[in-house]
Amino acid sequence: MQFTHVKLEIDDQIATLTLNRPEARNALSDPMRHDLDEALKILRARAGSDVKVVILTGSGGAFCAGGDVKSMHERGGARTAFAAREGLRESHNRMMDLLNLEVPVVVAVDGAAAGAGFNLALIGDFILASSRAFFVQSFVRIGLVPDWNGLFLLPRLVGLQKAKEIMFTGRRIGAEEALDLGIAHSIHEPGALMDAARDLARRLCLAPTRAIGLTKNILNQSFHLDARTILELEAYAQATARTDEYHAAAVKRFVNKEPTLFDWNARPERSATGGSVKVAN
Repeated sequence: MQFTHVKLEIDDQIATLTLNRPEARNALSDPMRHDLDEALKILRARAGSDVKVVILTGSGGAFCAGGDVKSMHERGGARTAFAAREGLRESHNRMMDLLNLEVPVVVAVDGAAAGAGFNLALIGDFILASSRAFFVQSFVRIGLVPDWNGLFLLPRLVGLQKAKEIMFTGRRIGAEEALDLGIAHSIHEPGALMDAARDLARRLCLAPTRAIGLTKNILNQSFHLDARTILELEAYAQATARTDEYHAAAVKRFVNKEPTLFDWNARPERSATGGSVKVAN
């Protein structure tokens, strides 16, 4: 799994996908976008089998600086509006592949998550931030509209008025504010961030992966479907989950008064490095 601008490692059912262009704060160049597409094909094929959790992070003390502004400048007006539109449409499959992976996606943000990098982080199920992380919808600073699904995801996390403020002003949101707004799940010291992400991933590996995948699939649609449709999806998902081996084993343990297969409350309170941890209520 060799790529130019991303790294993909799979170990003990945890896939770690790292944006790896540190000299540019992991800005989304065209080669990186291609690498992301290829890596996501692998993850989509292996999710739920030998991949139970995905960790998405960046290298070199930054998560992702967003689009490659230098490349935008070099292209100038060479692309027509229709060509630019098609280029963005190519990113839509990338966004949906990551958003709809039926395994938990843990995003570890150190340093900048700007522009499309901010919105890429929002696609995850849990955002773990370092104490020096910051988030910024920087599109307005260069006269652009938020993309990479931010217009859909951010208001669902923080509410419509706050999303407008964040996008209209392009101001920085530090780790503490991100935690308060519900953007970040927890804050960790930079040296403890990846250990915390792996701790969370290992705990989630013990959970019923297929049941969580079905739950995630429905939750991702819950803001734009009516209650009746959600009930129908619930019925389908529950009937499917009841046929899974995990359910049968869990019920057998319950009947025999044995310890459960998955106990979230047994998780460690601190990361393996002993770094301080703040978690959203």
